[in-house]
Amino acid sequence: MSPTPEPRPQHGQTPADDASAKALARTPRAAFVYGITQSLPFLIVIIPFAVLFGVVATEAGLNVAQVMGFSVLVLAGASQFTAVQLLSDNAPTIVIILSALAVNLRMAMYSASLLPWLREASGRQKAWIAYALIDQTFALSIQHYERHPRLGLQQRLAYFAGGALVLCVPWMVATWAGATLGDLIPDDIALDFALPITFLAMIAPMLRTTAHLAACFVAITAALLLAWLPSGLGLLIAAPLGMATGAIVEARTEGKA
Repeated sequence: MSPTPEPRPQHGQTPADDASAKALARTPRAAFVYGITQSLPFLIVIIPFAVLFGVVATEAGLNVAQVMGFSVLVLAGASQFTAVQLLSDNAPTIVIILSALAVNLRMAMYSASLLPWLREASGRQKAWIAYALIDQTFALSIQHYERHPRLGLQQRLAYFAGGALVLCVPWMVATWAGATLGDLIPDDIALDFALPITFLAMIAPMLRTTAHLAACFVAITAALLLAWLPSGLGLLIAAPLGMATGAIVEARTEGKA
């Protein structure tokens, strides 16, 4: 069977229209492969970030099985680092659990944003999406869905699955590498560059409105001003301040429209 030819741009068709036409023409398998290719650049930061977690976690006293339990069961780098840091500080267990949950509250917002696009998915499909929902899979998927709103459910699921495969499995493998081979990594190789770079790469394309910019500015400013607070409490305060600012600005903007 010959492959389906890609649609040709019509007279007066913009590049965005052409991109949407190509997206609509993809089979679920092609959408899966496209999700893989779109996710590959994130490996540049995902892998060193995961290796760094493996190293830090073992230095905090966890064995390899415990480190892998974090990455396989939790699968959320920011909360994993938060929990390990608090473990190193001998924080109470309840504080560690609540802090990790607070850091991961953004996943609830991610889920709410994806719901309109994946509402018709089955319970089993929603379960694996929830498991593989991380910052990178969300950022890639929501941008893809918003650019191409006429995609079918299977195309959306396949695109998400492609990104999840590329981003989640290497995270686990690289965590294991950091936990088992961390002593072989030279001290002059800085792995902590990965965290700020990956968040910049995800967030920058999503700052499209005044509300987005206002929320980002307030959250960053508050986080810097509250950096002196222990156990990452400044970040936990800055995040809701940023969200509240974005909501207020968006409400006022819509009221003037």
